Amino acid sequence: MDIHETREGSVTVLRPVGALVQAEADQFRERANEAYQRSLGRFVVDASDVQFIDSQGLEVLLSLADAMSDAGRTLLLCGSNETLREVLDLTGLEDRFEHCVDVNTAVRSFL
Repeated sequence: MDIHETREGSVTVLRPVGALVQAEADQFRERANEAYQRSLGRFVVDASDVQFIDSQGLEVLLSLADAMSDAGRTLLLCGSNETLREVLDLTGLEDRFEHCVDVNTAVRSFL
């Protein structure tokens, strides 16, 4: 899995590319935790290139969302495709994340 990290002003955007499944979940967890720690809470996961997610991938997103919630923040997901939105809906987890259409909207939400 490729994981791209960019800065949009003071906001860190992490964009995993590929399936977020068991084999890549630990790699993404490490990168996401590192990026979140550096971001001072201004952190976005751009899910536009996540084609599929399994239970391990969901666990990583939930773990990150919990860490952010403990700090009074909400994990922003943007660009979620229909498959990811359906998985979150079916598992009842869609309310654990704030959803934005795209990176620009997510970044502007911090202003």
